Amino acid sequence: MTATEYDVELDARGLFCPEPVMMLHNRINDVEPGGVLRVVATDPSTTRDIPRFCQFLGHELVNESESDDLFIYLIRRGE
Repeated sequence: MTATEYDVELDARGLFCPEPVMMLHNRINDVEPGGVLRVVATDPSTTRDIPRFCQFLGHELVNESESDDLFIYLIRRGE
């Protein structure tokens, strides 16, 4: 799987803290362990919140990028 491939997507555009991480907490369960979730958000606070979410819950932040005011994350679900 390359850095651009993913299994499930979460569109959190237009949502503000804490909604993107709350939705992420539910959506990550739709991904098989080892699978990748792509998150697209517009809230700059996700640059802080999503890495912390991954760290605390044992998921791998595979990639994070910013493009045209969008914050894009690839998260590999932990076991």
